[in-house]
Formats: sequence, C-alpha cells, structure tokens
Amino acid sequence: MQGSKLYVGNLSYSVTNEQMEELFNSHGEVRQVNIIEGRGFGFVEMSNPAEAEKAKEALDGSDFEGRTLRVDEARPPRSGGGGGGGGRGGGGRREYRRY
Repeated sequence: MQGSKLYVGNLSYSVTNEQMEELFNSHGEVRQVNIIEGRGFGFVEMSNPAEAEKAKEALDGSDFEGRTLRVDEARPPRSGGGGGGGGRGGGGRREYRRY
C-alpha cells in the first residue's frame, strides 16, 4: 500500500467519527477520520502505510454496526475535466424534465 488514507464503505448512516476512530485505533495510530454524513462512507487516515495496510486486512469484510465494511486504499481525487463545461457555457450538464 502506498498511502496511509483508507476508504471505508457500506457504513450505517448513524456511524460517527468517534466510533470509526475507536475501531481503527486497535490497528494503529489514527490521524484523521472523515465520515461523509448521509452517504454511507468515509475516510480514515492512519499514521503510515504499514498501519493502513494492517487495518485494511483486519477490517475489510468485517461486521460493524450490522453491516459488512468495505475497506480499501483511498484513491486520489480525479484531476482534469472536473471544472467548467468544456465550452458549453457553464455546468456542462443539462437537466431535461419529463412531462
């Protein structure tokens, strides 16, 4: 594993940052936890890649709060192409309504 940041998916919407920190602390030093509220996923940053790998191996597929966790190395944000509308005058996505 190259990075120390993990993606944690399939979370119950009621899970808190504190609960995730407690869960991951048993596998190394947690630097930061960021649960994306109302989305069922979040990110946990461990102190180094070795601890992140250890946590991933231990927790991926495990049961937490009645759900099977998905733990994987976080991917870097997408670059290029996320900005303007590519010459289309703005948002780049048009909404069409059904009547």
